[in-house]
Amino acid sequence: MCPDNVGTGSEMNGGAVITNHEQKLKIVHVFDERIYPKFSILNLVYTYTLPQYQMATGIYDIMNHTTEQYFSGEDDNTSDYLMEGLLRSLIHSSRIAVKNPTDYEARSNIMWIATWALNTLVAKGKSTDWMVHMLGQAVAAQTDATHGMTLAAVSMAYYRFICPFGLAKFKRFAVNVWDVEPEGKSDEQIVAEGLKKMEVYMNELGLTMNLKELGVTEEMLPGIVESTLIMDGGYKVPDKDEIREILKNSL
Repeated sequence: MCPDNVGTGSEMNGGAVITNHEQKLKIVHVFDERIYPKFSILNLVYTYTLPQYQMATGIYDIMNHTTEQYFSGEDDNTSDYLMEGLLRSLIHSSRIAVKNPTDYEARSNIMWIATWALNTLVAKGKSTDWMVHMLGQAVAAQTDATHGMTLAAVSMAYYRFICPFGLAKFKRFAVNVWDVEPEGKSDEQIVAEGLKKMEVYMNELGLTMNLKELGVTEEMLPGIVESTLIMDGGYKVPDKDEIREILKNSL
C-alpha cells in the first residue's frame, strides 16, 4: 500500500488516503484530530515549478473539496456564503496562475483557499456529500490516475444526476458563483447554464473531462462500481445502478 498522490493544494486536515494496489481499493485510512497539524507554514514559492498538469489537478481538487461541502442542505447557512467567496476567488486566481505560474498574489490566494477548503471551517452546519471523491477514488484504485483528474472526469455526470434533487442550491451556485443572469429563465435553465460555465472553466484549466482519457473501459465499470463507497450526505443517495449510470455517462 502507498499514500495517495498529492496535488498543489495545501489542504490542512487530519486525514490520509491509502491505495491498496493488490485489492484495487483507495480508502480513507486515517482521519483523526490527533494528526491534525497544530500549525503549518505554507511557502507558495515552492509551488511555482509544478508542471501545468499538476497545478490544474490540484486547483480542481481544491474546488471539489469546497463543492462537496456546499452541495448539502438547503438552509440559509453562513458556511455557504463563505464557500461561494472561496470559489469565486479560486476561479479568479486560477485563471491568472495558469497563464503566469509565478504570479505571487494569485498563488498565495490559491494556497490560502486550499487551507480553508478542508480545515473543517466551511463544514460547520453541513451534512456534506463527498460522492465525487468516492467515485474518483474508486477510479483511481483501478487506474492509478492522478486524484484531481479522476474527480474532474466524474464531476459533471454526477452533478447533472444530482442537481434535480438539490435544484435550489444548484440555482444559487449558478447565480452566486458563475454570475448566471436568472431573469426570464426557469430554474432548470439557470442550473444548466451554471454547470455549462463550470464545464467551460474546467476545460480552460486543461482538466481531464472523461474517464476514457484515464484508461477506463466499460469492462472495468463493474469493479469500479463495487469499490465505490456510497455516502449519504448529499441530495440523493445513489444506488449501485445509479453509480454505474454516472460512470457510464463519464466515459
